[in-house]
Amino acid sequence: MTVTEPDTPVTAASESAEDIAPVGSARSERISALVQQHGALAVLVIVSIIASFSFDSFATGDNVTNMATSSAFLAIVALGMTFVIITGGIDLSVGSLFALGGVLAAWGSRHGTLVALLLPLAVCGLVGVVNGLLVARSRLAPFIVTLAAMLGARGLMLAITDEGADTYLIAKGSFLAELGQGTTLGLGNPVWITLALFAAGAVVLRRTRFGQHVYAVGGNEDAAALMGAPVARTKILVYTLSGVLAGLAGALNAAWLASGVTILGNGMELEAISAVVIGGTLLTGGLGFVSGSLVGVLLLKVIQNVINQIGSLDSSYQQVVSGAFLALVVIAQTWLGRRRQLM
Repeated sequence: MTVTEPDTPVTAASESAEDIAPVGSARSERISALVQQHGALAVLVIVSIIASFSFDSFATGDNVTNMATSSAFLAIVALGMTFVIITGGIDLSVGSLFALGGVLAAWGSRHGTLVALLLPLAVCGLVGVVNGLLVARSRLAPFIVTLAAMLGARGLMLAITDEGADTYLIAKGSFLAELGQGTTLGLGNPVWITLALFAAGAVVLRRTRFGQHVYAVGGNEDAAALMGAPVARTKILVYTLSGVLAGLAGALNAAWLASGVTILGNGMELEAISAVVIGGTLLTGGLGFVSGSLVGVLLLKVIQNVINQIGSLDSSYQQVVSGAFLALVVIAQTWLGRRRQLM
């Protein structure tokens, strides 16, 4: 008796299984990527809609304008932090550089607007260069290097202001004051400057060779070096950029307040890191989005505004909520990352 083996059906079934598995894995990977990139935006929209129906003053023009302007300074700092974290680094000096930039801008305003703008950019950028050199050339830990820079910049700021006793003012009606306090099409000038910087940052990160090097260094530094990417130069540039943007944010904030306030910037480095991570940038480097960092800043500011709208909650709850939200985001990122590796 002859037995016919079902060769054809078995082969077809096995091919179907092999075809279906990659399709399912690819779909799951796309969903995970979308959640990581746009999850913060979805949460921002949901929270904003709920707050708009819950509080009459939340969606008013004045409140939205105030939130946008107050978010601009942190957003500029977070933009520089995005580049640093994508390379796998960290910059703890930005809060002190923010305060130093504001004091230098107010002090320099006595000698003209050009000095007021260039001085904080030059000094804070120089601190960024030193950070980059120590991290890239000396191979020191970014945490230690930027922590030392944070203390040094804060000390320099206190020395300039005689331990905070001197507060330098910016003359009303000057171009610098108009830059910080003026409005264009209903939005403050700092907001437009921030949007322009983020647009430029997105182009640099996604469309230039430098942006490719930033991702390559964060993804695998050794592999990037073997591919010919200038690892050391890329690190120096991202820390320099972070310092310059922190100084610029401080200068704009001083122009907005018409004075160089010495107590500002405490904890701003942690807020910037939180916004960047909430926006989808991995702390381990190699993956990040400029637009996500902007959304992360807005989400933090909206949460703070909602707590202020409630009124019965102390301002310290802002830090509690922000910390809890950051912890959830990091856990979600870790889970999504492991899931994509298993696919």
